Amino acid sequence: MKVVIIGPAHPLRGGIADFNEALCRGFLDAGIEAGIFSFSYQYPSFLFPGTSQYTKDKAPGDLNIHSTIHSLNPFSWRNTAKKIISEKPDFVLVRYWLPFMAPALGSICRKIRKKGIKVIAITDNVIPHEKRPGDKQLTKYFLNSCDGYVAMSKSVMEEVKSFIPDASAIFLPHPIYNIFGEAVSKADARKKISLDVGQKVILFFGFIRAYKGLDLLLEAMSDERLKQLDLKLIVAGEFYDNQKLYSDLVDKLNLKDKVIFHSSYIPKEEVKYYFCASDMVVQPYRSATQSGITQIAYHFEKPMLVTRVGGLPEIVHDGLVGYVTGIDPGSISEAIHNFYTFNKEEEFTRNVKSEKERFTWKAFIEGITKLYEKIK
Repeated sequence: MKVVIIGPAHPLRGGIADFNEALCRGFLDAGIEAGIFSFSYQYPSFLFPGTSQYTKDKAPGDLNIHSTIHSLNPFSWRNTAKKIISEKPDFVLVRYWLPFMAPALGSICRKIRKKGIKVIAITDNVIPHEKRPGDKQLTKYFLNSCDGYVAMSKSVMEEVKSFIPDASAIFLPHPIYNIFGEAVSKADARKKISLDVGQKVILFFGFIRAYKGLDLLLEAMSDERLKQLDLKLIVAGEFYDNQKLYSDLVDKLNLKDKVIFHSSYIPKEEVKYYFCASDMVVQPYRSATQSGITQIAYHFEKPMLVTRVGGLPEIVHDGLVGYVTGIDPGSISEAIHNFYTFNKEEEFTRNVKSEKERFTWKAFIEGITKLYEKIK
């Protein structure tokens, strides 16, 4: 069997690129030939408020990556489709996460399907977190360009069905990232990022956007009970939102000695230090589908706190591996206080080690191949 993946990959950075590379390795490990067709030009600046779309990490020498797609150039769409067709794959997997990409990805998929090659979409988001005019029409165009659909949360599955009621779609949980190296001790991790070994530490990790609710977590940190815990919040990630809004909130809530910002893109080789240094990973999101952050937490066997949105409660079982809370500072602070007051870290960590077996790349790839057998 031979598979082509369409979506971001090195030298582009971010969770989707990381996922695609891990997915490609998963196919190779399963004895299935696989490669990636990525972007030569991905986002215009108005869609990418970060400092750079590119990583400084070394190129993965074990993967076949073709950077051929210019998101705004139809000639590149045609040429990419021709190249993929010439590869003669059994089927194509295409990542969909943003309506802006619908014209490019939909056009490529339609040309491929005309040659009898099946196309399966992995739908990260169907309805985007940050909505713009035309989203619905663009998404409909893309979804109608595919034969099958993989959703990594049940909420996204419902969104796919709202566009295509009879869609051949399956739910497969987001697998665990295995690309950030092995865990290190908490003491070594804290030494690496200049934290006291005896402190209580929670982690907010990843790009900072309004829908991710960092402001809710900052307000939760102002709870007097948490202030008495000698608790530190590490915010590790690049701001895609106005950083001043958050620094002003820190000042207003008198949290300067409680919050540590590492406000830049975290290279892959340093990710382990932030997760391993923390007692718990906190995702106070206002909206979500699924999240790669939870799967990094599973990889490093860390308890989690998530809000009751999208597919997060499907991945983080409340009271077993962490907490599922309301989308408000009071609920978040109550869970954090409970975590430390009742010394839940050891229990939750033990359960995380058991639960993580649900999220293997092997199971994900078997699910995809079963869907292909159904639609071919």
